[in-house]
Amino acid sequence: MQGQLGLEGIPGKLVRVTPAKLANWDGCPRKFRMTYLDRPTPSRSGARANATLGAVVHNALKAFFELPVAQRTPEKAVLLVRQCWKSDGFADFEQADEYRGRAQRWVADYVERLGPDADPVAVERWVSAPTGTIIAEGRVDRIDRRNGALVIVDYKTGRRAATDEDARNSRALALYAVAARKTLRGKTGRVELHHLPTGRVGVWEHTQASLDEHVRAAERSAAELQAASDTFDEGDGRSAFPPKPGAQCAWCEFRAHCPEGQQAAEAAAPWAGLAE
Repeated sequence: MQGQLGLEGIPGKLVRVTPAKLANWDGCPRKFRMTYLDRPTPSRSGARANATLGAVVHNALKAFFELPVAQRTPEKAVLLVRQCWKSDGFADFEQADEYRGRAQRWVADYVERLGPDADPVAVERWVSAPTGTIIAEGRVDRIDRRNGALVIVDYKTGRRAATDEDARNSRALALYAVAARKTLRGKTGRVELHHLPTGRVGVWEHTQASLDEHVRAAERSAAELQAASDTFDEGDGRSAFPPKPGAQCAWCEFRAHCPEGQQAAEAAAPWAGLAE
């Protein structure tokens, strides 16, 4: 109709994504489908000790930074690990007890290195912001403010120490930085991976260009997963979610439902991912 505005210039609906959602899609579309789309959700394998250990450390540090500053001592950190402890996925009581002791030492040493003046801006904070064609969001372990800028901090308890290259390549940290900038209205750029078992810290100072690069990669993955999800919703989408079999299938929580994954790798023991 003459004089009626066209729709060509109207942007499409923003795709809401978290780093975990993007990682699931990039890692294996079939796992993405089973995690986010299949209803009822297929049954998952049992708990893994490394995931339990990571959750305990994260919960203990969250509780630690919620204490008044005067109470933030290494001794208190040890107590919080004991209070947060769970033994799901460990081989037996002895192994669980050994790693509880390790977690206590990791956390106590960590907070002692930080010193009494460490006072984060946010702990376990949900951040969200539209950027380009996506809404990037997620929960950040910790956000500090140093020299007037926000610093994104992520805790790691896995087998491998964090490196600067890991921090540079982490899409999660980059998207958190972008979202935190808008959520907390502060300058961002520095991202850090804190590996508690070794005390190593992987650091990267992002520029606007490097953050934009991560956002563009996230946008490409988001467009793919949204197109596949739309096809699934229309009732004809299983072919849009092919498996990506490989060594990682040993750890997949949905391997019982994936013949290709079972052929690709033998199932790893629930405690196989623990730091040595």
